[in-house]
Amino acid sequence: MQDLNVLVVGAGIGGLTSAIALRRSGHRVTLAERDPQWSVYGVGIIQQSNVVRAMEQLGILDEFLSAACGFDAVDIFTPDGTKVARVPSPRLVEGRPANVGIGRRALQKVLGDSAQALGANLRLGLTVQAFDDDGTCVNVRFSDGTEAAYGVVIGADGVYSDTRRAIFPDTEGPEFTGQAVWRYNLPRLADMDALQVYNGPTGIGLVPMSHDVMYIYATTPEPDNPRHAKEGLAGVMRAKLANCSPAIKALAEQITDDEGVVYRPLEALMVRGPWHKGRIGLIGDAVHATTPHLGQGAGMAIEDSIVLAEELTRHDSVEDALAAFRDRRFERCRYIVESSLAICNGQLGKGLPVDNHLATGEMFAVTAQPI
Repeated sequence: MQDLNVLVVGAGIGGLTSAIALRRSGHRVTLAERDPQWSVYGVGIIQQSNVVRAMEQLGILDEFLSAACGFDAVDIFTPDGTKVARVPSPRLVEGRPANVGIGRRALQKVLGDSAQALGANLRLGLTVQAFDDDGTCVNVRFSDGTEAAYGVVIGADGVYSDTRRAIFPDTEGPEFTGQAVWRYNLPRLADMDALQVYNGPTGIGLVPMSHDVMYIYATTPEPDNPRHAKEGLAGVMRAKLANCSPAIKALAEQITDDEGVVYRPLEALMVRGPWHKGRIGLIGDAVHATTPHLGQGAGMAIEDSIVLAEELTRHDSVEDALAAFRDRRFERCRYIVESSLAICNGQLGKGLPVDNHLATGEMFAVTAQPI
């Protein structure tokens, strides 16, 4: 198929990279994003070696790396701060770093600028009110009263996907894991040359984002799934780190700005049934939302975008393309969701403890394989 008219619902990481991949394949793309401010929180994100490779495939690697901080290994620590392993990351693009840390706002700018420069039409403050798939196209009515017809609609609208609920109202939804993640930006440690991961019931990570900035994340048991007011949130996060290693407790003293704390309950989802209905398909967190324990949530969505564009271009029918897309992606995404959840459950005492050294090495080996 060539010159498809594609609607992508959601302008997050998966939606934007889908727009880039689809435009490079010669398809027309409209992005519908519900947030009129197109906001994203100001902490960072880990993007590992498979993402560096994917950014090269998308044709935006230079722009991506210019906004990021590269590193080639993961250092593993015990809860008391003892370093027990360094796990090298495979370089999948010659001469480029294996992994990067990048600010989420910087990543959004790289992806958004690239998608629009390639001709994607970004419409903010817009939701889909109704779909009508007549077998030849999908007629869409938007929240601003406009209507349009598309050859294919892609739901990249996240773990609470309205698109998923519209086409599969009875399918499973996300489940709370019993854990939450806390994130905060800090000055980068002077000797930091790798991602640093601390094992234990409270999982800690320190991620370089630039020459001067890193961010700390902490996964904590939250069995009652509390909701926290913004006021006093920095103090709550500091208290969560009070029993960690001396180095982490010292860093925690710098967590003072309530507005800078990002708190999110952790939910997981793996849709085991179909990922499309007719000409309407789903990608990313809408069908395989993972906890962050292996740092691959965004990576899976970015890989999705490349495979989606390839299959739509390769096949003669939309339904065949969307079925082939799921066939290529299911096992890899299932592995990430289930392996991440196993680490989560081990930290919570709901499963056997998982050795982060071994789990990280295995993940690198799996994601180094072609998509």
